[in-house]
Amino acid sequence: MSMQIIGTYAVAVCLLLGAGFALVGTIGLLKFNDSMTRLHAPTKVGTIGIGSFLLASMIHSYVFSEGSFHELLIMGFLFVTAPISANFIAKVNIHKRSCDTPPMPPRDDTWSTLNVPLADRALETKAQE
Repeated sequence: MSMQIIGTYAVAVCLLLGAGFALVGTIGLLKFNDSMTRLHAPTKVGTIGIGSFLLASMIHSYVFSEGSFHELLIMGFLFVTAPISANFIAKVNIHKRSCDTPPMPPRDDTWSTLNVPLADRALETKAQE
């Protein structure tokens, strides 16, 4: 087997893997009920599915031409920004209380709660008036 045949099979596998993740992510986006569960499906497509498409492009460019590193930069950017943006969207949903709130922690004095101190509540009511 020549390198071009192996490269063609590798590109085909990466494209099928990426298309499979894109399909599953699309179905998940349509089928899930609320925004927090819908958030999970597109983030997986953004990282694994698009990463597979970019990997297929990199393999194709190295096997059939001179090669390219642009896809590697795009992959790095996606792998860094997709989880961070999903985290921010989830935090907004939690703080707007548009979804079920997380369970209460065993102690109320932990930092990861939605409890607002009384002094801040007083400031909030003054700002609303």
